[in-house]
Amino acid sequence: MDWDAFFTLHDGLPREGPGDGESLDWALALAGVPEDGVICDACCGPGADIAGLLAHVPQGRVEAPDLHGPFAIRAAARFADDPRVTVRQGDMGDLSGAYDLIWPAGALYFLGVAEGLARWRGALSPGGAVAFSEACWCTSAPSAAARAAWAEEYPQMTDEAGVTAQVSAAGYRILGQRRLSDAAWEAYCTPMEARIAALRPGADAALASVLDEAETEIATWRACRTEFGHLLTVARPA
Repeated sequence: MDWDAFFTLHDGLPREGPGDGESLDWALALAGVPEDGVICDACCGPGADIAGLLAHVPQGRVEAPDLHGPFAIRAAARFADDPRVTVRQGDMGDLSGAYDLIWPAGALYFLGVAEGLARWRGALSPGGAVAFSEACWCTSAPSAAARAAWAEEYPQMTDEAGVTAQVSAAGYRILGQRRLSDAAWEAYCTPMEARIAALRPGADAALASVLDEAETEIATWRACRTEFGHLLTVARPA
């Protein structure tokens, strides 16, 4: 992967993965975050979810670290006038809290479900929760095309039962689970397609390769979306 080309593609996109306001609202209602709560938007990207998180803590605050400096800068600029938001460049694997909710959206796979949850236990306030989405199989017999799409990026991908087992292994209990909707995926895919079209003319070999991979990812999801998806899980230390 040419990371410069990767970030050229992702620069300016509203989201870094599937998600939408409806799924966020469902998760936060289930977690029972208080109105004066503190939320960590872990690996916040360009800040797509910060406004939605703030709506649930009108007397609280949101801390939003991201390891990629340009994402942190962009998110900070979007909320520069809101004292309830603190954006910083930082590693989501090194959180100190205490947070009423940790929301990594779809980024927990960088740490691994069990390892990430175990690390974050000490960063949660009493009664705090983690809400995350995880790519998983929706069938016991995925097609060759679906398997090929994930073989390199996430070969350890499992199904809902596997995600549940990892949550339990970290010492958490599940409050609820649901799959992200097609609308949540399109909130990521549709802007990505527009970005690919804008970058395609004049793209060098490295960028063209990244654009091809992104187009294949989108096409595979649309063709195989009954076979895999993202499972949104809300869990609390047992």
